[in-house]
Amino acid sequence: MEIWINPACSKCRSALSLLDAEDAEYTVRRYLEDVPSEDEIRGVLQRLGLEPWDITRTEEAVAKELGVKEWARDAGSRDQWIRALAEHPKLIQRPIITADDGTALVARTEEAVRDALSR
Repeated sequence: MEIWINPACSKCRSALSLLDAEDAEYTVRRYLEDVPSEDEIRGVLQRLGLEPWDITRTEEAVAKELGVKEWARDAGSRDQWIRALAEHPKLIQRPIITADDGTALVARTEEAVRDALSR
């Protein structure tokens, strides 16, 4: 399992603490430093079963600068959203855990982390 984190994020730190408490085997990806490519974002979105706007932090300053709240949320705009996430990784919701069964989830709660552990 891999977890995408921002070390400054309290939800990420909580998820890591829970994974450690459960002796889980995982790899940490500091996605602000090791920025995912557009293809990697597409792959995670497929595993999540979500669209790019579902994992976009629309309240971030850069999101407001880009005006993402006004962007269309449809198939024709999907690539624009994915490109923005790759160019501005701070917009990616966190933490994201890619589970061993091929799925992924946004692990912002203890329940979500435990769900990832059970997969």
